[in-house]
Amino acid sequence: MSAKRLMTSESVTEGHPDKVCDQIADAVLDEILKHDRKGRVACEVFITRGMVVVGGEITTDTYVDIDTLARGVIKDIGYTDAVHGFNYETCAVINVIGRQSPDIAQGVDIGGAGDQGIMFGYACDETPELMPVPLELSHRLTMRLAEVRKRNILPYLCPDGKSQVTVEYDDCRPVRAEAIVLSTQHTKDILDSTGMKITEEAREEIIDTVIRPVIPPEFIDGGTKIFVNPTGKFVIGGPQSDTGVTGRKLIVDTYGGAAPHGGGAFSGKDPTKVDRSASYIARYIAKNIVAAKLARKCTVQLAYAIGVPEPVGMYINTHGTGEVAEDKIAGIVRDNLDLTPKGIIDKLDLYNVSFRRTASYGHFGRRGFSWENTDMADVFRREAALV
Repeated sequence: MSAKRLMTSESVTEGHPDKVCDQIADAVLDEILKHDRKGRVACEVFITRGMVVVGGEITTDTYVDIDTLARGVIKDIGYTDAVHGFNYETCAVINVIGRQSPDIAQGVDIGGAGDQGIMFGYACDETPELMPVPLELSHRLTMRLAEVRKRNILPYLCPDGKSQVTVEYDDCRPVRAEAIVLSTQHTKDILDSTGMKITEEAREEIIDTVIRPVIPPEFIDGGTKIFVNPTGKFVIGGPQSDTGVTGRKLIVDTYGGAAPHGGGAFSGKDPTKVDRSASYIARYIAKNIVAAKLARKCTVQLAYAIGVPEPVGMYINTHGTGEVAEDKIAGIVRDNLDLTPKGIIDKLDLYNVSFRRTASYGHFGRRGFSWENTDMADVFRREAALV
C-alpha cells in the first residue's frame, strides 16, 4: 500500500524585511572581502519603519561607506517610492558596528573554527537541482513575483511578498499540489469597492501571470486550493508593517523544512564562520552523494568546536535509500575532503563568491555557486565500488 503525506515549504521575496536585512549584511561582507580577505565579519541588520540599523562585530583594515551601501541595496530591491511605505532616500541609516573579540580571533587566526555549532546539508532526487519540490516551487513563485514587478508586467505589485506550497507525496514521490498560497504587497489600485480586498480580476491576473507559469500544470487539479492574499488585501507591507532582522528566515535559506537546521544564520558572516562555510560544504557533500547515486536522499551533519580546525563530529543519514552503508560513505568523504575551515574555503573558493546573491531565494539549489557542483560524484561512486 502506498503512503500519502503532505509537505509544505515557504519562500519570501527580496523585499521581505528580513531578506532586506540579509542582503544589506551580505553586501557589507562582499565590500569588505573585496579589499580585505583577512577581514572578520559578523554583520547584523535591523530594519523598521523609516530606519535601518547596521551592527555586529567587524575587524578590517578597509573602509566601507555603510550609509551608501545600505541605501543602494534598498534601492535595488525596489523601495524607491513612498507608496511602498519605505524609501531608500529618506530612511535613516544608523551604524553601530563594533570589533570582533580578540578571544575569538586568537583561535580563528590559526585556522580554527570561528564558533562551535552544528551544521546540516541535504539533497534528494526530487528535482534536477536535487532539492525538495515544495521549496523549489515556493522559490520559483517569489522569483516570478519579483520578475513581473520589475518588468512592470503587473504595475500594482510592491516589493514585499511570500509564497507557500503544499505538495502531496505518494510513496515518497511528489504527485500534486494540495495548496498554493501567494501573498503579495500591492498598491490600492486593485482594491474592490469595499476597499477590503483585491478584485476578482486582479486575483485571476496574478494566478495567470505568476502561479500558472511556475507550477507544473500536472500538479494543479480540481482539488488544489489556491489562495491569493488570503486576508483580502496587502497594501501596507515591507518595513512599514513588519520589522526585519538578519538571519530570521533560516528555513527559507536552506531546505524548506525537509531537513534539520543547526540554528546558525548565514548572511553577514565571512567564510571563517562555520555557520556558513560548513553548511555549504555539508550541502556539497550531500549533493555529491545523491548525484553519485549512493542514495536517493541524504542528510549530512557536521559539528565544530571554536578554535579547533577539524570537525568534532560528522553524521550521514541516507534515510533508508542508501546503496552503500552510511559509515562507508562517511569514510569516503573524510578520505577525500578537507573539512577544516581553510580546507572548505579553498575547496569552494569562498573568497570569490558574491554572497549578496545568496541572500534571497535560498542558498541552495541555484546555479553559479561552488557548493552546487557535483564534481566529486564520480570519485564517491568509484570509491564505493559502484562503478
